[in-house]
Amino acid sequence: MEYTERPEGETPFQGEDDAYHRAYDACRVCGHFFAALTHDVTSFYEEGYVNATYGSLEGIREQFQKIVSHPPEQSDNHWRVRRVDGYWRRCGGVATKAPRLLDVGCGLAVFPFRMRQAGWECTVIDPDQRAVDHAANDLGIKALTGDFSGVSSEDLGRYDAITFNKVLEHIEDPVPLLEKAAEHLQPEGVVYVEVPDTRAQEDPLGFGREEFFIDHLHVFSAASLCHLVEMSGLRVSHLSRFREPSGKYTLAVFCSREQVIGGGAAVGGELLCRC
Repeated sequence: MEYTERPEGETPFQGEDDAYHRAYDACRVCGHFFAALTHDVTSFYEEGYVNATYGSLEGIREQFQKIVSHPPEQSDNHWRVRRVDGYWRRCGGVATKAPRLLDVGCGLAVFPFRMRQAGWECTVIDPDQRAVDHAANDLGIKALTGDFSGVSSEDLGRYDAITFNKVLEHIEDPVPLLEKAAEHLQPEGVVYVEVPDTRAQEDPLGFGREEFFIDHLHVFSAASLCHLVEMSGLRVSHLSRFREPSGKYTLAVFCSREQVIGGGAAVGGELLCRC
């Protein structure tokens, strides 16, 4: 799939005068879409993403207030909290104190804010200092600055749940992140992953939908998401697909630890498809 102009609603991450061109390649077997990169994403999330999406720390605060004011039935995060909290309490460990959550790529920190209200002890990590300042100073949530893969293990500890909510689609090679998450799980802990679903292509807007916007290096099928988990040395415990109140087509998977039989790092579709 090739794009020569920006889809309606896509944030203009590139300069307005830059020629717009990008493409997705797709696996003919598993259906995974991966970006044929023509732009550098290595340092984008340290600052550029917030600049383009929210503008400033004040913009983060305003968007946070807007989202937390949504009625529960209209809130993606309301149902996300119910999924993660409910799954862990049904299938995870039995904690004698508040279960511990690490949310990777917290953004506005709405999800850990709501998880704390559900009784969790929350820590977040984000590469943008403004997102970290918002979580720590405005919300009182323990927050670390940096890329998850580069944060010292001594600074992290172990958790009952580690969550990647709409994060891995932005990462060229997501396997090392899940491998590291496995190292920081409690024995009965879970990793929860949400990613855009290729089913979005069946919508009337098709490839013009936000699931296929420029900042998404991957759009996952159920098969490719399971491949990703397998390559990371984790085990799929439960996979579901749904359409969120916001309209997003989403795949979600809960993963648990098992004996690591070897993973590996490669790039894009070669890593995720193996088909």
